Formats: sequence, structure tokens, C-alpha cells
Amino acid sequence: MSRYTGPKTRINRRFGMAIFAPNKAFERKPHPPGQHGPRLRRRTTPYSIGLNEKQKLRYMYGLSEKQFANLFKTAKNQKGVTGETFLKLLSLRLDHIVYAMGLAKSIQAARQFVNHGHIKVNGHKLDIPSYTCKLGDEIEVREKTSSRQLATRALEESQARTAPAWLTVNADALKGSVNREPEREEMEQSINEQLIVEYYSR
Repeated sequence: MSRYTGPKTRINRRFGMAIFAPNKAFERKPHPPGQHGPRLRRRTTPYSIGLNEKQKLRYMYGLSEKQFANLFKTAKNQKGVTGETFLKLLSLRLDHIVYAMGLAKSIQAARQFVNHGHIKVNGHKLDIPSYTCKLGDEIEVREKTSSRQLATRALEESQARTAPAWLTVNADALKGSVNREPEREEMEQSINEQLIVEYYSR
């Protein structure tokens, strides 16, 4: 399992947005980290802009550099617009779908939930967070009491979040399914995927 274990507030401040759950420290100091954060003017180049966009998306989904690059290669080899295909592959990862269904409070928590064997896909236990879900796949919480308690608690905490329209979710049964592929406007809006494509094209 690959996960970021460093200072999360620092990452939020670096990108000026709540990639990880915000806290009072981020609200108090929303500017870049460092002694001269509020005043520092960083030199920006096309390369640095693309790098920042790539790192931002990588932190959002909690992938290692190797995982991220390999998934981009997969998207590049598929038909269609590479950037949009890449976002689609990220969205269809099992850990992201578990998060989108509200069964975990973060993608990191969703990855752990899957890793610990709490999820079934099409009736079979699946503990691979990177599994790419397909059209018609049914995702559900296992019947174990501990699994269902964890999922129910997460659903209560994530009531403010709405599941995307490309997923059908039955919160009472703790299950859902992929009814279609996500469209661009239903995926991460704070990311300019073309900058990431240009970054990897150098």
C-alpha cells in the first residue's frame, strides 16, 4: 500500500487548497509554507506549473510516483483524449469508488478499507484498491459485522457528500454499482489535466 505519511497541512498550504482534511492550522495560515511564505514569489516555468499540477493530483488520489506514471502510460495507450482518459481511470479505481459512495471519509481511508478485506465486487471479496471497476460492476460491503459498522459510521459522517451520477448507491444495503463511465464535468474540476499531459510529454 502506498500512502503519504508526511505533514498534510504543509501540502494543503503548498497548493492553497484542502487536498487533505483541513484543520485550524491551514485556516490560520493558508499561504505557502516557509518563513517567507506570504511574501515569497516563486519563479514559475511551464515545467514547474505542470509538475505542480501532477503532484496535486497525485496527492489527491494517494498514489506513488510509479503508480501514477504507470496509470498515465495506460491512459496514453488507450483511444480517446489522454488527459480525460487518465482522470477516468483514476475515478474508476476501487478505492476512489468506495470513497465516492460515502463508505469512507477519505480516499486514504477507502484504500485501507479495501486492503483490509471489507469490500466485495460482483459477489467476491476484493482487496486490491487499484482495481479498475467496469460498467455494471457491483460494489458492496461484506456481511461481517465489523465491516458494516465501519461503513455505516462513514456514511453518517459523509452525508454532506453526494455520490456522483455515474454511480448507483443503495446506502441502506451498503452497496452500489457503476451505471456508466464518468464524464469530464463529473470528475475533478480543480485539475487542468492538459498540463499533466504536457509534463509527461517532455
